[in-house]
Amino acid sequence: MNRLNPLNDFLFQKMLGERGCEPQLKALLNALLASTGRKPLSEIQIIENTTLPPDIIGAKKSILDIRSQTPDRSKINIEVQLANEYNIGKRNVFYVSREMIKGIAAGQDYRELPQVIGINILGFSPFPLERYHTSFHLREDLNPEFILTDVIEMHFIDMPRFRKLAKKDVVENSEHRWLSYLNPATSREDAEELIKMDEGIARAQAIMDQITRDEKLLHAYEMYEMTLSDETSRLNGAREEGEALGLAKGEVLGLAKGRREVAKNFKAMGLSAEQIAAATGLSPAEIARL
Repeated sequence: MNRLNPLNDFLFQKMLGERGCEPQLKALLNALLASTGRKPLSEIQIIENTTLPPDIIGAKKSILDIRSQTPDRSKINIEVQLANEYNIGKRNVFYVSREMIKGIAAGQDYRELPQVIGINILGFSPFPLERYHTSFHLREDLNPEFILTDVIEMHFIDMPRFRKLAKKDVVENSEHRWLSYLNPATSREDAEELIKMDEGIARAQAIMDQITRDEKLLHAYEMYEMTLSDETSRLNGAREEGEALGLAKGEVLGLAKGRREVAKNFKAMGLSAEQIAAATGLSPAEIARL
């Protein structure tokens, strides 16, 4: 049997987002947040299990995110989005803001606002930047070293760019190790080496192994894979249809422009409106406006 896709919504949630998954989720978060200079998290709590039971998973793909909280009330969300719906920036701002609003009650001091961190693992390239991992804070435009507040932090992991990375240090770099494991293109043999290096990855893999042996859970995984394929086909079809429509529209506009240019030349030569209309197909009113 081929290796399951770790970025499948259902499987990702099962491996990292359910109660009892705190050790491997903490290991993944520490790996992804190390680039910002953050101290390693010592403890996290998964605050909501949003996995849908296999028997109620319908044809429409649900967006599942992993929500966790630290002892200082900071909230960290992880979401996997493989298909580009061209809304990732605004969508992430909305999600982070929603979590922030939930974190404070009416009448509380704004100093009680929790820090909210959004992490997005993406199957597409959202920004024209070379780095595969980009992070955003509220900074002053001309003095980017000055952060207005650290209450909002957003991370975007560009998996296509990570896959193209020439050198991946899976031994010393825990982020490279985890992203290599989560990469669906990683072979079973390479994944086994990563599992030996990292206890958190080994715990995640143990859950994947359980799912491969459970017919009902494996069926739910396969339904999500089918839904993702359907969504990809839909987006590709819409793009191809749009490109074809744009080409046809361009041809029509180009033809109309060409006719007007010819009509201008005929008009300059002194031909009558009737003659120009017969030659170009333009109406007398259109010719009069030239």
